[in-house]
Amino acid sequence: MTSTEDSMGEAPLRVLLVDDHPLLRHGLRALLEDVGEAEVVGEASDGAEAIELALALDPDVVVMDLAMPGVSGLDATRQLIDERPELGVLVLTMSDDDASVFAALRAGARGYVLKGSGGGEFLSAVRAVARGEAVYGAAVAGRIRRFLTGGQPQSGSSTPPFPELTPREREILDLLADGRTNAEIAGSLFLSLKTVKNHLTSIFAKLQVADRAQAAVRARQAGLGE
Repeated sequence: MTSTEDSMGEAPLRVLLVDDHPLLRHGLRALLEDVGEAEVVGEASDGAEAIELALALDPDVVVMDLAMPGVSGLDATRQLIDERPELGVLVLTMSDDDASVFAALRAGARGYVLKGSGGGEFLSAVRAVARGEAVYGAAVAGRIRRFLTGGQPQSGSSTPPFPELTPREREILDLLADGRTNAEIAGSLFLSLKTVKNHLTSIFAKLQVADRAQAAVRARQAGLGE
């Protein structure tokens, strides 16, 4: 049996690694393939290459560094999620400041793990993101809890409601809270109906709600809609 086939014969997780340090990518590949039974389908050293490979290879998870030359990991994440809202992006970075955490959430990342984390935590995060879950390391989760219970990011900058949503997702949620149908949302934002549905699926997952009604209630409580 190869490292790209698990014992049940199911297709392994397909992962794209994005980091400008070749040695780190090599170590992550070994961990994913030898221990995590995943398949690394590609590697990129900057954001522009990440966008190109992710759209071409359609991985289950993109492991994304933030600080890279050229197109940053944040910009790459934002562009990828705008193109494919269902794509799972897991940020793996040295940056643990509030500004970086909330910027990644606003860009659409589904997970945020620090490079100092253990291999087990990293693999668990990759699998969780592949399942459509939102996952964050313990330190990052603490920051998010503090913010959601009334705290503010350390930078003191104002943060819009639901920082885990992308700007496009927040636009759609605002229209949903206003009572618009999917077709009306698509027409207002010049999007296809399928794209709106994909964004709504991502919104429901991030807000941990079951349907439009629950999402609308959460949104109105946060001040969205008329």
